[in-house]
Amino acid sequence: MSEKEPQYRPETLAVRAGQERSQFNEHAEALYLTSSFVFDSAAQAAARFAGEEEGNVYSRFTNPTVATFQTRLAALEGAEACVATSSGMSAILSLVMGLCSSGDHIVASTGLFGATQQLLGNIMARFGVRTTFVGQTDVAAWEAAIQPETRLFFLETPSNPLTEIADIAALVEVAHARGILVAVDNCFCTPILQRPLDLGADLVVHSATKYLDGQGRVLGGAVAGPKKLTEEVLKFLRTAGPTLSAFNAWVLLKGLETLKIRMQAQSDNALELARWLEAHPKVARVYYPGLPSHPQYALAQRQQKGGGAIVAFEVKGARSEAWQVVDSCRLLSITANLGDTKTTLTHPASTTHGRISAEQRAAAGISESLLRVAVGLESVADLQDDLERGLALI
Repeated sequence: MSEKEPQYRPETLAVRAGQERSQFNEHAEALYLTSSFVFDSAAQAAARFAGEEEGNVYSRFTNPTVATFQTRLAALEGAEACVATSSGMSAILSLVMGLCSSGDHIVASTGLFGATQQLLGNIMARFGVRTTFVGQTDVAAWEAAIQPETRLFFLETPSNPLTEIADIAALVEVAHARGILVAVDNCFCTPILQRPLDLGADLVVHSATKYLDGQGRVLGGAVAGPKKLTEEVLKFLRTAGPTLSAFNAWVLLKGLETLKIRMQAQSDNALELARWLEAHPKVARVYYPGLPSHPQYALAQRQQKGGGAIVAFEVKGARSEAWQVVDSCRLLSITANLGDTKTTLTHPASTTHGRISAEQRAAAGISESLLRVAVGLESVADLQDDLERGLALI
């Protein structure tokens, strides 16, 4: 009787999954900085290019270091396969280009990241792929937006920056009853806090730039799911080339090794900071899924293993008061990136969501008084002191 393959836990998969040692038997993952690969014969080259033989061909679409990252992330998400890309936005583009055609229709959340709204609402529309945006939490609105041409539901949960929680299982039920695919951007939670495929989603998308790296070093993205779907994404990547570099893949592998301890620690810090902000007299409202005051608190408790590290809050006032808080900070980094061990602060209405219309911002709930904090690993007391400097001036 053969021994069963061990079912490793997430923290083990994050460190070990996907590694195949070379003939040198190295302990750390190898970094393969090469554009192409040598074949044993003309026949082997032909077979590799035709897809009749597995193996590396050209680093635009096959590279051992990138493959290790893909295998590891797929293991963490519980996916059959994964395709890595050069950024989170290129992952979304590759997914849509791989699975949608001119004439197809997408239903997406009004709470999507600003660049995703631009891509789906403006750029893809020029190529005949239309998108209807609906409220993230209104399942009935998603169902009502379905058209005969609807091919895809695309959601990001928690949303950026208001941390709205979509009921993945409920949306999957609606979509699958009509033969529609469901793709979930899992950037904010990562597979440590949420696994959308376990809830019935067809595909998971990542901006690996964020928490998967965790230290703001490189760009990267990924699409994970069943091989029959990721193969379509890979066909687009092989031709168009939004490719993750081997170096970036190697850095991301190092980031994955500490993913669980970072997500847990940063979520704990975020909850502590959110509680402090909610009690602050100069703060009008706090958005954080770990607070009982959050509209989808009960859903977050069921669907996620933690609240995540993003806290959004509205100051009492408007843009000038919000900017005053930003400009008074000496510790928090004023940057739109998130997922870093260093805490970052941004004003979404003028940065991440600055390119969409005022009407779209209003629909997404992005006010001029809103600030987003991506909580890192510093002392929460120090973060409070830094924010207090500006809040005290309001």
